[in-house]
Amino acid sequence: MEEQINSFPQVLTLAGTDSGGGAGIMADLKTMQSRRVFGTAVVVAVTAQNTIGVQRSMMMPTEMIDEQCASLAADFEIKACKTGMLGDAVRVHCVAENLRKYDFGPLIVDPVMIAKGGAQLLADDAIQTVKDELLPLATLVTPNLVEAERFVGRKLQTKAEVQAAAHELQQLGVQNVMIKGGHLDLATNEAADYVLFADHTDLWLSSPRIKTKRTHGTGDTLSSCMAAELAKGATLKEAVYTAKAYIQAAIANTIQVGHGHGPLNHWAYADQQAD
Repeated sequence: MEEQINSFPQVLTLAGTDSGGGAGIMADLKTMQSRRVFGTAVVVAVTAQNTIGVQRSMMMPTEMIDEQCASLAADFEIKACKTGMLGDAVRVHCVAENLRKYDFGPLIVDPVMIAKGGAQLLADDAIQTVKDELLPLATLVTPNLVEAERFVGRKLQTKAEVQAAAHELQQLGVQNVMIKGGHLDLATNEAADYVLFADHTDLWLSSPRIKTKRTHGTGDTLSSCMAAELAKGATLKEAVYTAKAYIQAAIANTIQVGHGHGPLNHWAYADQQAD
C-alpha cells in the first residue's frame, strides 16, 4: 500500500528561541512532541536566556521569516499554529502577512510581552499592531493577566473585570479569548483562568495554586498544547481542558534545573496518562 503523504498531524510555532530550553520555541517543540504531533518552527527572534533572565535578544530579518514560512508551506500540511515572542511591530506585521498568505490552520496567539525575569519581549508600539493585524486572524488569544491589562489599558482585579476585558478583546476580532489568571489575587489557593468562546458561552477553569518558582515557559507550553490538540481534530473546548491538565501536571511534578525561574516538566502529563 502506498504511504499516505502528510497524513500525520503537523503544528507550527512562530516565535523566539530560548537558549535555556524552558520557554519559546524549545518549550513549544517539547510540548508538541509530548502530545504526539510533529512540530515545525519559524524563528522570529533569538535570545540569550537562562532561568535567571534574558541577557540579549536579536530579531530575525523579515526576509528570513518570509523564507521560513514559504519553505514550510511548500512541503508540509500544517493543521494548527501558534505565535509566541514576536518582538516588535515590524515582525508582528511580517508574521501577520504570512499567516494571511498561507493556510496554517487555526491560530493561537500567545502575546508574549514580558519574560518571567522582567525583560520586555514586545515593544510598546507593537501592542497596537497585534490588536490591529494579529488578533483578527486568531482563533484564540491567551494573554496572562498582565498582558490583558496592557491590551485594555487598565488594572484587572476582580473576576468581573477579567470577564469584561475578555469581551473587549473579542470585539477586536479574535474569536475566542482565554485570560490566564495565575496573577489574579483572589485570596484563595486556586488559580483561575477565564475562557470566552465565540458563541458567547464561557467558563472558569480553576486548579490548585502551586507555590513554586518553576513556571518558566508556562504560557508557551499552554498555547502549544492547545495547538497540538486542535491539529489532532479536538474541539477548542476539549483542547482547553487538555492544556489545563497538561500545565497542572507539568508544574506539580517539578524538575530541578537552573538557579532562577525553572522550567516545566514537559513529560509529566504523559507519565500520568501511562499510569
